[in-house]
Amino acid sequence: MIPMSQTRSRAALTPRLGVLLRTVAGVAGGYVVSALAAAVLAVWLPTARAEAVMAGTLVALAVFPCAVMWCFAARNAARAWVGLLVPIAALAALYALHGVGA
Repeated sequence: MIPMSQTRSRAALTPRLGVLLRTVAGVAGGYVVSALAAAVLAVWLPTARAEAVMAGTLVALAVFPCAVMWCFAARNAARAWVGLLVPIAALAALYALHGVGA
């Protein structure tokens, strides 16, 4: 039989692990999403290169906090990761598609 103190420590570890996974997803995944959003806008916007880069950077500054908020609004850490991996895959495909056509 497991002593009561070990059961309590395991129960306390689970929420902490969830917060850690969400924090890593928010910081690392949010950075990747915002960087890809900036890169995609920089290459796809039909304006001068400097204007496209500036617009992409400004949008990325709004995307990052939204990604972090999404990670803590999701029901669990797995949904937070999936919710970041889907836009990462879409943005990476758009960026690669532009590289193929160039």
